[in-house]
Amino acid sequence: MGSLETERKIVGWAATDSTGHLAPYTYSLRDTGPEDVFIKVISCGICHTDIHQIKNDLGMSHYPMVPGHEVVGEVVEVGSDVTKFKVGEVVGVGVIVGSCRNCHPCKSEIEQYCNKRIWSYNDVYTDGKPTQGGFAESMVVDQKFVVRIPEGMSPEQAAPLLCAGLTIYSPLKHFGLKQSGLRGGILGLGGVGHMGVKIAKAMGHHVTVISSSDKKREEAMEHLGADEYLVSSDVESMQKAADQLDYIIDTVPVVHPLEPYLSLLKLDGKLILMGVINAPLQFVTPMVML
Repeated sequence: MGSLETERKIVGWAATDSTGHLAPYTYSLRDTGPEDVFIKVISCGICHTDIHQIKNDLGMSHYPMVPGHEVVGEVVEVGSDVTKFKVGEVVGVGVIVGSCRNCHPCKSEIEQYCNKRIWSYNDVYTDGKPTQGGFAESMVVDQKFVVRIPEGMSPEQAAPLLCAGLTIYSPLKHFGLKQSGLRGGILGLGGVGHMGVKIAKAMGHHVTVISSSDKKREEAMEHLGADEYLVSSDVESMQKAADQLDYIIDTVPVVHPLEPYLSLLKLDGKLILMGVINAPLQFVTPMVML
């Protein structure tokens, strides 16, 4: 881990309370330790989770907080034991910057499920100092939690893949939904939903965007390439679409009923909840049983 003997002063954009406003904030960044990569930030995406955290929607925010966990930057310096990266390479950092390394999830390379995982911001690092994210000039990150960005991909295109893209890809892989020919539904067309359409189409899926109104039909069909568009308030259309989908990825970040969407699934279809909501969701159990 990094040494505290030499600290860099950098500037980030921080929230100091739950109003949602960000302002310049100067703080110390640890020196590059043996396993660390010092990264000059080039681009950082804005995720809805950043907004949740800035505004303390989940009741777990600590201030001052520099958000940002879709970080793309250039390697400026590497520690003496770093073997994966070289100075000048373009790399990415996501939502995790540390874990215990010893538990079953860590040894299975799914560190996001480690009970001692360390978030890239709004958390405390192993040196006892708060972690700060990518809305800043630079970051120092353990090489284990840095990824290489392919050549030819622009930073602003790569950044959203580090959270919104992974949020979609991971459950499709985990639940065995990568094969071509599946019929999928993307509920909600925000940032994660946008990625959902793009990635599912790239996998060869027939994609239906499900939204509460007709406002995003053109975006879904003409710009993102969705195959169908379904308005959830249109009872007749929802009934016609029943029992057609192999999966639905639900990206809606507010409380909403689940029954209308469960009815769209085939037998053994999967409803995958991806929206971060700070209140319980409910459904009537016979809807699932039947």
